[in-house]
Amino acid sequence: MLKIGNVQLDNANILAPMAGVTDLPFRVICAEMGAGLVCTEMISAKAITYKNKATNAMMEISPKEGMVSLQLFGSEPDVMAEAVKMIDNLPYQILDINMGCPVTKVVSNNEGSALMRNPDLAYDIAKAVVKASSKPVTCKIRAGYTHEEMNAPEFAKRLEDAGVSALCVHGRTKEDMYRGNVNYDIIRQVVNAVSIPVIGNGDITNVVMATKMYEETGCAGIAVARGARGNPWIFKSLLEGKDYKPSKEEVTEMMLKHFDMLMDVKGEYTAIREMRAHASWYTAGMYGSNDFRRNINLCNTKDELVKLIENM
Repeated sequence: MLKIGNVQLDNANILAPMAGVTDLPFRVICAEMGAGLVCTEMISAKAITYKNKATNAMMEISPKEGMVSLQLFGSEPDVMAEAVKMIDNLPYQILDINMGCPVTKVVSNNEGSALMRNPDLAYDIAKAVVKASSKPVTCKIRAGYTHEEMNAPEFAKRLEDAGVSALCVHGRTKEDMYRGNVNYDIIRQVVNAVSIPVIGNGDITNVVMATKMYEETGCAGIAVARGARGNPWIFKSLLEGKDYKPSKEEVTEMMLKHFDMLMDVKGEYTAIREMRAHASWYTAGMYGSNDFRRNINLCNTKDELVKLIENM
């Protein structure tokens, strides 16, 4: 089990935030598979203050999700604090600040992993958010900005001093993006630098890799990102301590369920287009998956997509 501030999780297996992936339907599915905490997509604090309708939709939360972490990003302490006050009544249990996103359009605005080059601003943001929030605040960071600037241990200490309750560390730099090997040593250094829980993130695709993360870093929990795409069963595997391989029938059933949930939340047009990506992940490596992926990209109606999945 893992405790973050005053929030007790049933287990330390976390669904990490992923843009365009960890929406409400997928979070519910992963919670049902056993995730101890699920995280929303990255949400702009500035968009919240502008009362953006699309942003409000991204913040919808269902009781079926269990424990939820809502993730914000931004670079202005006062705007971040204002956004937190506006959403503090929403039914999430933990508030997370993204200081690790490596995407250019985020970094170019001095947000995400760009903050790792500005520890003073990061401290001010974290302190302002902690003060504004009635819920525990966490931060997601990277090993550093470049390999020459791997400052995660010192950076983490500043965030702890600002009052955050836990940290999630992706063992790659902004420069790495998602390439190369995870640096377990830098995560261990963060664990040794702070007294708050540290969650290890990066390349957790199965039980063996999860075990390696724990053994190599001494982390208190793990966050699964790309390893959960098309494989929400990974949370069942982590709970049981052995990899679970779903049958073709289970994969089909899960895809149909996922599509139905997307339909309910987003409507037919958007659900079809988003399900194309999810279906590709669900069927990766399966016999005939190349033809399936090609055909699913041609589907334009609910009936077409359902029929294709059922006859996969």
